[in-house]
Amino acid sequence: MHDYYYEIAMTMLPGLGCRSARQLLEIVDSAEAVFKMPVSELRHIFGNRIDIINAIRNQTVFAAVDKEMEFIEKNNIRVLFCKDSVFPQRLNLPGCVDAPVVLYALGNADLNPQRSVSIVGTRKATPQGLELTRQLVDGLNGEGINVVSGLALGIDAASHEAALANGLPTVGVLAHGLNRIYPPQNRNLAKRIIAAGGSLLTEIRTDVPITPNMFPARNRIIAAMSDATIVVEASKTGGALITANIANSYNRDLFAFPGRIGDKYSEGCNAIIAACKAMLIRNADDLMANMGWERTTSVAGKQTTMFPKLNGDEQTVYDILVKQQEISVDEIHNFCDLTLPKIAAALLALELKNLCRCLPGKRYKIL
Repeated sequence: MHDYYYEIAMTMLPGLGCRSARQLLEIVDSAEAVFKMPVSELRHIFGNRIDIINAIRNQTVFAAVDKEMEFIEKNNIRVLFCKDSVFPQRLNLPGCVDAPVVLYALGNADLNPQRSVSIVGTRKATPQGLELTRQLVDGLNGEGINVVSGLALGIDAASHEAALANGLPTVGVLAHGLNRIYPPQNRNLAKRIIAAGGSLLTEIRTDVPITPNMFPARNRIIAAMSDATIVVEASKTGGALITANIANSYNRDLFAFPGRIGDKYSEGCNAIIAACKAMLIRNADDLMANMGWERTTSVAGKQTTMFPKLNGDEQTVYDILVKQQEISVDEIHNFCDLTLPKIAAALLALELKNLCRCLPGKRYKIL
């Protein structure tokens, strides 16, 4: 059998979703082992799901796997299995229980970069939104930060274009198989992403037709691929806010550009900022500062400032934040002898000195 034959076959089993497949892989040695289990064990695992048991025992999915493998080998597609080191490990973090177990990648991008951001927004971007996207990515020039988006029209395409213009690695996550590009207007952009060392990534096989529900499902991969998601422009409904809410549920940092009250494609951004789901962002400097990312390149006209002087309580709390990265007030209290009022005062002072920030849920993170 070819490499990943059984892993792909497992994704074709009727009614076995990503969540269930991940749970299954925690109790079996391999995907291959699933197809070689006796009926008694299959019944123990799957209960009355006769459709899954019959598909496994009768090997009804193997013909489709053979066809998919032909396309994979002919087009140099990389198959990424969730237990392999090359699989995007951010998708394996706690909370991403619905992440795919198999991904298909075209191109050679590093899918486990040190720093990665997802940039999303409306397909009907305004000139201002497109310019904000360009300026944001321009501000990341030289930092090697991976830019992830969905290869859609509007903000997505602008994100990929700006990444290419700045020599940044970029990954387009698709809502369909790698045998097509949708929308067709972005075919050339897709080719340029591959040529520049980026990748196209999808969980969808080539035999699956495009349906509307695939786009929201695709957005969970976009959200999981990065340390932070940035919403540039979005209406109150639509894919960008779906991605934003998923990023929030995955405990990833979420940022949004504010817009003018009453503008349709600012309503979504303003709403998630007002609800304290997203932090307001104005430029790349805001992103870098809030993520605690030091620039690897010098910025003309900027002078390095000296580290602020801390008193005893502030130093105690700061040292705990450095070790824990993200923590609540009660957890800080468990690590030191300071009273809760003193901890709160120290945290406020550290915030004012731009050394930490408060996250949703009254958790604190070092900058």
